[in-house]
Amino acid sequence: MTRRKILLTSARGFVIVALAALFAGHRLVFAAGLDQEQADLANSMSSAKVTLQQSFAASEREGQPISGKFEVEGGKLQLSVYTAKEGKFFEVIVDHMTGNVAKVEPINEGEDLTHAKAQKAAMDRAKFKLADAAEKAKGQVGEALVVSAVPELKDDRPVASVVLLAGKRFSTVSAPLD
Repeated sequence: MTRRKILLTSARGFVIVALAALFAGHRLVFAAGLDQEQADLANSMSSAKVTLQQSFAASEREGQPISGKFEVEGGKLQLSVYTAKEGKFFEVIVDHMTGNVAKVEPINEGEDLTHAKAQKAAMDRAKFKLADAAEKAKGQVGEALVVSAVPELKDDRPVASVVLLAGKRFSTVSAPLD
């Protein structure tokens, strides 16, 4: 190979590496302060046509909504709502594009069951629906999307922990349910 070809090949390689570094750097700046899971979720949320509050309404036929969240599962955005009905618990997957119930799975064991029971205990003491608490929390931040709403008992009072996304920034608001 002639010296000129070596220099051109090296220069071309340098440009490709520099462009890759530039785009990689842009991605890092874009997701600054977020872990990879949060960055993936923030990037995916723009594709959702259905709000978490709407998913609570859609899942009511499967029982009382006791928590809900957007998450990235297998590289795809998923909208999951836990419900309680007649002493049983279910995970309801709502299509984030249409608002239709896509799948219902019983929750029978493990951590999911433990969480569902605690969430149901909090909602049993609630005077407001979880969707209303999420909407109220959203109003405190302004233009934001509700990413999750999970109730719990704090000092024997029901409170929803609501995660919001404004732009690429996550925040958490406590919303009383009583």
